Amino acid sequence: MKKLQVTLQLDMTVPDHWELVTTSEGTPVIRMADGQYLDITMEPLFASDPEDIWTSTDDETALDEVLEMVESEDVQYTFVAQ
Repeated sequence: MKKLQVTLQLDMTVPDHWELVTTSEGTPVIRMADGQYLDITMEPLFASDPEDIWTSTDDETALDEVLEMVESEDVQYTFVAQ
């Protein structure tokens, strides 16, 4: 087996009222409006042809196979002044 490292970085324009909060386990998440919270993580997408439309899967076995390969995950959130 080989080791694959994937870095997830997104630049997003979000509403001013969004806030970063930390869960009881120390995981940073985003507090949105109306008591909703958002955590952005990796979601595997699949296609039968790389030029075709990519979609998530309803096949729990295929999804679990990919997710079981993930040894750790680190997502950083930072608000940047504009």
